Amino acid sequence: MAVSAADLHAYLRRLGWAARPAPTKDTLIELHRAHAERIPYETVWIALGDKRSVDPGESVRHLLAGRGGYCYHLNGAFGALLAWLGYEVHRHRAGVQGRPTDPREISGNHLGISVTLPDEGTWMVDLGLGDGLHEPVPLRTGRYPQGPMTFGIRPSTVAPGGWRFDHDPFGSFEGCDFAPEGTVLADFAENHRWQSTSPESGHVRVVLAARRDEKSVSELRGRVLTVIDSSGRGDTQIEGSSDYFTVLAEVFGLPLSDVDSRRKAALWARVCTDHEAYLATKR
Repeated sequence: MAVSAADLHAYLRRLGWAARPAPTKDTLIELHRAHAERIPYETVWIALGDKRSVDPGESVRHLLAGRGGYCYHLNGAFGALLAWLGYEVHRHRAGVQGRPTDPREISGNHLGISVTLPDEGTWMVDLGLGDGLHEPVPLRTGRYPQGPMTFGIRPSTVAPGGWRFDHDPFGSFEGCDFAPEGTVLADFAENHRWQSTSPESGHVRVVLAARRDEKSVSELRGRVLTVIDSSGRGDTQIEGSSDYFTVLAEVFGLPLSDVDSRRKAALWARVCTDHEAYLATKR
């Protein structure tokens, strides 16, 4: 479905804008920061049994309803908003490398976007990497500190003409390679189906929420809340369902106000089962 002007205005209001701003570099940075802070990266919807497509109009509707999503939804929606504001937006097939031993390839398991600014070059704009960027970074080789993490940008060695994002050592994955050529959201439909439904998908196996701000990164992986800030990394195990849903609401901005008590109970039971299975692998 097309994204309506009314929904795009409402999207801006969720990010803190009362009026449509000019498409400048400063606006891009501020919009990205606000999005990273106010709208979570999350796979709770998968565990709840919700079904979603990669259509940006549908994604925007979910964000307006107080939910988040993963890369196809967050970058898909944000790309639509930026294009509406007048930015030159490009979509890219990309491949996230989870561990150093994993292959580097343009698998399409990630949707990336970039924005070309007059006289400012092209910038990596990405809200779909969980504990990744708080604000855009220029597509120039270098190291870019943001709060407690530092990211690297360099030419990709697996996608000629593309680029490589190297995550911080504290990050949840190794890095990501981006193809240079543009693509359309429909190209990700099959990969999205697999990632959101296959028992082998990490998004299906683990219920995850992530959010970041200027000074810290927060991630809820199952029953473990991780916070990374200037003092280092701290892990806290969530002991009860009340605490779990409080953390989702207060730390990640995910109140699940549209989810009834029965579905919340099933979600908590699922999180606990997954947690016990995880602990069993550590014994």
